[in-house]
Amino acid sequence: MTRLSPLPAEEWTDEVRRSLAPLLAPDRANPRDAGNVLATLVRHPALTRAYLEFNAYLLRDSTLSTRTREVAVLRVVLLRDCEYLWEHHIPLAQRAGLTPAEIVGIRNGRMADEPDQLVVRAADELARDHEISEGTWRALGRHFDDRGRMDLVFTVGCYALLAVAVNTFGVEPEHA
Repeated sequence: MTRLSPLPAEEWTDEVRRSLAPLLAPDRANPRDAGNVLATLVRHPALTRAYLEFNAYLLRDSTLSTRTREVAVLRVVLLRDCEYLWEHHIPLAQRAGLTPAEIVGIRNGRMADEPDQLVVRAADELARDHEISEGTWRALGRHFDDRGRMDLVFTVGCYALLAVAVNTFGVEPEHA
């Protein structure tokens, strides 16, 4: 059920377009190129800009590799039952080098690669326990420094928040 629909094109003001600046180039700050999630979030431009500045850090400046980020994102949006973000991130994960079998592994919670499995375990613990256990934290330390582990926690948290928002607002897939 859609609670908040994408902002109609005729209501896109300069303020709305500027709110997308942390993530989108000016020529893409429009209802078609923004996609339904961003076109819905821009109903609150100040909040959108603040969120996207944080999200842009995770996408562009995080110490995590794109692959690791996508493992974390896919696992947390799966745990938050957000089909929209799962479908949106599959192509991103594939571009980051994840194979179809690895994507199934994320869904099943079983990855062959130890760092990937630890990322999945960390996302599971954060979702279930609201923290990473001492054992998982230490194991992650074999593959990630403190900044990497911090980036992982914030990546999982950021996309858990986005998944909750997408689910609550009832954002529809672009093809719906």
